[in-house]
Amino acid sequence: MCNRVGSFILLLLLVFLDSRDCSANAQHDSTSKLSLNTVQSWAVKLGTELYHFGEFITRKKEVQDSFKSAQIESRDGEKLVQSMADDIRAMMELKISAVKRIVEAAENMAFDKQNEPVPEDYQFYNSKEMEEPYEEAAIRTTAEPEFNLENWIVRPPTKSAHLQLNPHFSNIPVNINFSSVHVPTNVYAWAPEVIKGIHWSEGLDTHFLNNYQSDPTLSWQYFGSSTGFMRHYPAMKWRADPVDIYDCRTRAWYMEAAASPKDVVILVDRSGSMTGQRRDIAKHVVTNILDTLGNNDFVNVMTFADTVEEVVPCFEDSLVQATLGNLREIKLALDNFETMEIANFSAALTRAFELLEIYRNNSGGANCNQAIMLVTDGVPYNYKELFEKYNWKYDTPVRVFTYLIGREVADVREVKWMACANRGFYVHLSTLAEVRERVLEHVNVLARPLVLQREKHPVVWTPVYANITDPKVADYLWEQRERAEQKERFMSQRRDKVLFNSEQEQDRRWRITQMKQGQYSELGNSQYQLMTSVSMPVYDLRHNENITENVLINEAYWVSVTKEMRIAKLLGVAGTDVPLSEIQALMTPYKIGVNGYAFIVTNNGYILIHPDLRPVFQQILKPSYNSVDMIEVELFDDDRTPRNFSMELTAFRQEIIDQRTGNKVMNVKYHMEDMRRASRSRKHYFWTGIADSPFTLVITIPENYGRHRITPPPTDDIHRLSLTSKNISARQYLSDKWSVHPDWLYCRHYERTFSSPEEELLYFLERVAKPGWRWPAKPRPPEHHKNKPGHEKHNGEYKGTPESRERGKTSNAIPRNEYYCDHGLMQALVYDARNTAWFNKSISESASDEKAGEFIQRFGYIVAFLATHSGLTRWQTHPPREHETEKPEFGKQYPRAIDEVWYRRAVEHHYVDPLSYVYSVQLNTEKVPLNVSAAMVTAAHAVFHGDGHRKTPAAVVGFQFKHERLREWFDNITCTCEHKPCDETNDWDCYLVDNNGWIIVSKDTNQTGQFFGKIRPDIMTRLIEEDVYKPIHVVDYQAVCFREKKTTNPATMLITPLENLRLVMAWFIATTFWVYNSITIGLAQSSSDSYDEEYVTPTVAYQNYENDEETDDLSMSKPHTTRIVERDFEKLVLINRTRPTPCDREMFLYQLDYKNLDEKLNKPSKACERPFYVQLVNYTNMLLVVVNGLCRVPDVPIIPVEATEVQYNESLPCLKHMHPLYRKQPVSCIRNHTEESNIDMCGRGSLPPTKLWIVFGLLSTFRYIAM
Repeated sequence: MCNRVGSFILLLLLVFLDSRDCSANAQHDSTSKLSLNTVQSWAVKLGTELYHFGEFITRKKEVQDSFKSAQIESRDGEKLVQSMADDIRAMMELKISAVKRIVEAAENMAFDKQNEPVPEDYQFYNSKEMEEPYEEAAIRTTAEPEFNLENWIVRPPTKSAHLQLNPHFSNIPVNINFSSVHVPTNVYAWAPEVIKGIHWSEGLDTHFLNNYQSDPTLSWQYFGSSTGFMRHYPAMKWRADPVDIYDCRTRAWYMEAAASPKDVVILVDRSGSMTGQRRDIAKHVVTNILDTLGNNDFVNVMTFADTVEEVVPCFEDSLVQATLGNLREIKLALDNFETMEIANFSAALTRAFELLEIYRNNSGGANCNQAIMLVTDGVPYNYKELFEKYNWKYDTPVRVFTYLIGREVADVREVKWMACANRGFYVHLSTLAEVRERVLEHVNVLARPLVLQREKHPVVWTPVYANITDPKVADYLWEQRERAEQKERFMSQRRDKVLFNSEQEQDRRWRITQMKQGQYSELGNSQYQLMTSVSMPVYDLRHNENITENVLINEAYWVSVTKEMRIAKLLGVAGTDVPLSEIQALMTPYKIGVNGYAFIVTNNGYILIHPDLRPVFQQILKPSYNSVDMIEVELFDDDRTPRNFSMELTAFRQEIIDQRTGNKVMNVKYHMEDMRRASRSRKHYFWTGIADSPFTLVITIPENYGRHRITPPPTDDIHRLSLTSKNISARQYLSDKWSVHPDWLYCRHYERTFSSPEEELLYFLERVAKPGWRWPAKPRPPEHHKNKPGHEKHNGEYKGTPESRERGKTSNAIPRNEYYCDHGLMQALVYDARNTAWFNKSISESASDEKAGEFIQRFGYIVAFLATHSGLTRWQTHPPREHETEKPEFGKQYPRAIDEVWYRRAVEHHYVDPLSYVYSVQLNTEKVPLNVSAAMVTAAHAVFHGDGHRKTPAAVVGFQFKHERLREWFDNITCTCEHKPCDETNDWDCYLVDNNGWIIVSKDTNQTGQFFGKIRPDIMTRLIEEDVYKPIHVVDYQAVCFREKKTTNPATMLITPLENLRLVMAWFIATTFWVYNSITIGLAQSSSDSYDEEYVTPTVAYQNYENDEETDDLSMSKPHTTRIVERDFEKLVLINRTRPTPCDREMFLYQLDYKNLDEKLNKPSKACERPFYVQLVNYTNMLLVVVNGLCRVPDVPIIPVEATEVQYNESLPCLKHMHPLYRKQPVSCIRNHTEESNIDMCGRGSLPPTKLWIVFGLLSTFRYIAM
């Protein structure tokens, strides 16, 4: 106490000396030379005063004493990573067990009931038609009179249900008593096969509910049928904006469970006959095939006529991994192929077979299934000799799927034979509408070996994905945003042309351009929930089924034939979602410590969980968000060029992917604060595989302060202390102004909801204090036997009595755990809360009211805060806040304790200067401008606890006060000298710059929070040259760039007589419209004043911009000059359409180099040759920079800290393909079965009813004319 009061008296004395009037110094000559000693004295005085101020307001000494009884234990990285992996594996087993129960129940029910007739009045819960809470009665569409056909069937309405918001399901209105059904837009719910599946799968509700009661951490459970519908639990209202494009059969959890990995070569006929609608259908077929591929599949698309060419030239003679980025590159390239000449099928098939053979022999690619997809409008013959040479002699390793395009195609025998003879499937397509459903047939064919073996149900874990309907919606959202911007520009110009052309509007458009050039925000990802899923295939247990097929008798006659056939049908896929937040809670970040973290890598080397995974830009998902490689987020400090990864790094990556247990120390660099700060560190990596999964868990710990961790003494057990204190709850230590880390798992109640993490914690602290409390054990999955009652099979036949089957459906119910608590984290939190409870006392209670009053008057509103390693944050305001203001309180604004930037920087800076405070202000960038008048200065200091030879961070203390008070303080100090260098009338400029080069205080307050290299690039350049600041090269491998979107199709079109007629009609209409507009505008201009002569409507502006010549003579008469002004103005109205594209961006950030810093800084000023002084401000991370303002500022380029695109010679997908990284192939591969030859089903045709041919023909004609 005496030490703190003494510090306070010294602080007041220094403040009194600072407050002396500086006017006496005004008589000194401003041109007098400023000495280095003067600048040094300012730095010492400012640093010393700030230090004593911090010691007094934070009560750091008392905080250090609070942890005296704490113990220090070594942090064993190997044991820690293994313990976490075991916990994650146990959680995964719970999810797998739940899915297994769904699979067994679905197979049993389908076997018993799928042939039962569906009642005509059958109703089900349709997810699209359910009513949300407070929603008006659903408006049900009825058939319009003109659509009342004779065979119109009135279907019963959907069942209605009451939905309630549920926090466990992302606050979505749900009903947890039953499931509901989603039916894709392209699937008719009342089609016989679909409605039968919906009917029998209704019995899954019992198992969904039992699973959820047994494991309350379960998220969405679902069964996706091969017919298209998806039954999901709980029931919910399906939201589709603007349209519903969701189809469960194209999601990763379905695709990867339905069939083993595959290598696919897609051959697209581009002969002269494949023009018009056939070309459109072919592109749609390829796009839909690509949508059924995942990260474990490999693909290439080739077009062929007289030659065979890859649609993406850099993918030549190879297969590429089917990542979102590669598939997007292929889809965009599909717009560029031209149709001409005659198709050379021999060359195309030979090329495809030889490529697949290379990969098969080298065990490359997927190394499992192989397939050729042939898209054509007809073949001259069946090419039997090619199949004999390349496929049959190897026991048919390659399946062939054929897609025949065209309504008028008569002879399909050869095309169908090619598929049937090569274990494939044939599809005849006539319209775009049927493409999706027919293309998905190949998934069921590839699933046949899985279904035939029946015993194994491979467990599939998906890569990370977001809970949106379709990843392709990202392009749509960006396009909608650009359209809104274009509309806003037109409307703004129309409202006020002068205002639109003003400097303010120009600046606004410039900021938008900056955003498109990469200064986009990656914050605010809360609207997306990232997750993985576990899924398993569901088999049809029947061997035979009556099948009806259309059989072509001759060239024009089809008949329907029904016969019993051998089948191997995939009923669908069952699965459940696992939010990544649930896995992260099991990573126990409090055990890893500050500036350490855990992450998970998949078998492909891609990130599943990582603190630096940034999947969102501008609230839109990035195009390749789920294929970010681990070495694209772990930035190793080896000073190599972008994507030039070292052998050491790739070997380190391979060990992790191979799931070997190991550890390694690496030099790394990392960024903070939205990539505005960077630092270097030496970190220790530990990793181990998660058993029976494709994932590897990695933890990284700082090499110095990460070796140890602080723990409460064993005598401080929460429950024991509560009992010995006569049932007094530990919540007494948490009375006011406190918060806990919102993402950490302290205790979780599964049956109650709470308004905040703090409320939930207080509830459990009350329960812990009561007699009979038991810490809950971690849940474990029940025993799961393969052959249980109700699921016995012998030689493929289903056995068991109906009673035993019914018992099997409802078995496995295990007791529900009401809650779960992390004993270690709760113990640490209560210890911290008990020993820091005194922090709730105001600083005025520790000093006299008079002194506190003087202190508050001098420094105004101040926040003192304390954050501990257990996630507890406390704060005190001086003076206390009487009423709530618009600004949230400190702990609500910064609740994340060890994950806050000020906490991380303070601990890191301890090893630079253990006495110093780390100062910062909010950064002032184009992306996030700073309101300087409301800016706050934050200072943080790390409190370490040691036992003599070991020490570890226990907490961080700090204070926050108004920026204007620091500036006043700074001005007072820098004017108390023999000269007046920083007074408004003199010629020296002073800056306080932090250790990353950002300005904290400047004479010009608008420069606060800006990068010093932008304000004074000449001085910053010298500081970099003198090694005061060291550049850190940071590459953002998750960046997004914006490519100009082409609005025209470069492909040629076959000019037919009908096409010529269309062009003539289009020309006539356009010319008439142009003449009408020209006459109207001319009359308007002749009757208007001079101001109106410059006005141009948005529509005409767009037309003039597109058609004006750029070679107009500037010396023409005034009317033409006015037109030139209008044309330039129009260019400001229109925007360039862009498309978000994955790219790499690089930047240079800066960090103060403390090595021999005094020697670098103690240099004299040499007139204008070196017109500045630099000194380190004592006990801080700030530099005092004093610059002679009389010297001319040299013309030096601004030092940018913004990211710029890395220019490669190839596109990013091509570059990644040319430099492939190691991946581990999935363990499960089932591609053959001896009984598959008994299955004759290998294709179906497209034969619309005869009476509809005329309608289709007319629609096609009108569509063609309107093109």
